[in-house]
Amino acid sequence: MNEADALDIVQYAIWTVLTASAPVVLVAMAVGIGIALVQALTQIQEITLTFVPKIIAIMLVVALTGPFIGSQISAFTTVVFERIEHGF
Repeated sequence: MNEADALDIVQYAIWTVLTASAPVVLVAMAVGIGIALVQALTQIQEITLTFVPKIIAIMLVVALTGPFIGSQISAFTTVVFERIEHGF
């Protein structure tokens, strides 16, 4: 294993983390912005108002995109194990 192989695996790992976490992060960001907008318009500053809808939205997105996230992680694991098996 040389530097190019290590760099390739790290690059693929970073890309896998980005693609696997993107749906959850995007939904959390959208819900957070929506709640912040509602709070700014209505001047309601309830702390639980920010956490409960965000947690529910994140759980729903994880339930819906679970197969996609699992397939991304599985593909990365398969590639790494194949490279170990074949000696890079």
